[in-house]
Amino acid sequence: MEKTATKTVDTTEYVSMLRELTEQGYEVSMTVAGNSMSPFIIDQRDSISFKKPDRELRRGDFVFYQRANGQFVCHRICRVKPDGYYIVGDAQTVIEGPIQRGQIFGLITYVTRKGKRLAPGDFWWEFFEKVWIRIIPLRMPLLRLYARILFLRRKSRKNANG
Repeated sequence: MEKTATKTVDTTEYVSMLRELTEQGYEVSMTVAGNSMSPFIIDQRDSISFKKPDRELRRGDFVFYQRANGQFVCHRICRVKPDGYYIVGDAQTVIEGPIQRGQIFGLITYVTRKGKRLAPGDFWWEFFEKVWIRIIPLRMPLLRLYARILFLRRKSRKNANG
């Protein structure tokens, strides 16, 4: 029988350690906690990999930042203005900002979604970066429709399996 060790670590401590590693030039990964980036990435199922930003940040970039209250968040940049970055999660319609450049410490380089690696150039990456970021007012009706389709598909499978 295989033994498994589990250790609970404070999120702030853990992400702070990952942030330090990115400052040293490393790319790091972590499992996602939270639902603000669904349907692109899902809580406790998917993971992100990120590094210290090495270029000018732009609309659609998926970034990791620290809010003024200390909370760590991964969201997308939807606007770049002189006073800072305006950011929103894929499952959200409320835009947060301005976020200052110094608050952003990670540029997401790829995600592992449903066990598959997605990076810039992949269909779903490009869809959320270039299309989804531009239809913020339509997100909630589309997400409700998506949830309904999933519900009906599951119900159909359940009925088919008896």
